[in-house]
Amino acid sequence: MKSFVIKYRRPLSYTCLVALLLVGVWFYVTRLMPRPVGSGPAGPTVEREAFAKPWTERKVLLLGVGDSITAGFGVPMEQTYFEMLLKNPPNDDPALKDVNLSAVLPNLEAKNIAISGSTSIGHLEILQDRLEKQPDEVFGLVAMTSGGNDLIHNYGRSKPREGAMYGATFAEAEPWIANYEKRLGEMLDLIAEKFPGGCAIFLGDIYDPTDGVGEAKMVGLPAWPDGLKIHQAYNAAIHRAAEKRKSVHLVPLHELFLGHGLNCIYPWNPHYCSRDPHYWYAANLEDPNARGYDAVRRQFLIEIAKQARVIQ
Repeated sequence: MKSFVIKYRRPLSYTCLVALLLVGVWFYVTRLMPRPVGSGPAGPTVEREAFAKPWTERKVLLLGVGDSITAGFGVPMEQTYFEMLLKNPPNDDPALKDVNLSAVLPNLEAKNIAISGSTSIGHLEILQDRLEKQPDEVFGLVAMTSGGNDLIHNYGRSKPREGAMYGATFAEAEPWIANYEKRLGEMLDLIAEKFPGGCAIFLGDIYDPTDGVGEAKMVGLPAWPDGLKIHQAYNAAIHRAAEKRKSVHLVPLHELFLGHGLNCIYPWNPHYCSRDPHYWYAANLEDPNARGYDAVRRQFLIEIAKQARVIQ
């Protein structure tokens, strides 16, 4: 019996060691491994031709509305997407030299009333309080992100409620989703009313830091079984709001950021981006990092350029 034990103990011990090692590797890769952020330009190519000559001599106001994405939380002011719409930052991609709104709108002014940490509930109040009716000769270009904070706060640390929905069931969230769609419509209509000379509103939808997986346990957040379904319902509301209004144009941030979230390093993720398998989010999981803001800037420029004829 003694020799039997000696004969089989070593293979069993080796097997356990290999299993523990594999578990350790899995835990490190899925929970602890830093997501690489990469370097250099990020996001789609912006065609220079659209910015080769002025679009109009009209007075134009670039207005920023919404949450921390538009406020530019987490990066120097010159690297926020809103400021990069106006002018190129130092050491910018040479391919984007003079590709900005100031180059094509000589009578451009800017005002950013976006506030970090704010929800769509607050955005309606801010617009009511801080957006004055503009002169007839002014055309409005509006860059807007609203609704993301409604979903993620308070990260499951408190009971879900409207404006802080993390952890809610879809049944709980349904009336809040309906309220959001109504509130968003009121905001868009109010903005249009404040620009009697016309406006074009560029409304970003809400990105998904989980890359379609729907859970963020790797960064310590509690499970949210209905999170993706609620997130999709919010984006559907944004898309419907844009489709209903000729002055509103969708900026597809959700599609843009897929493959650049928590699962960016996994080739088996359906959104894996082999040409740029890097993380575009800040450490707080809410906002873009510097490369993420670059991508947002580019997508907004592309969508705004499509509507250049409307401004003339």
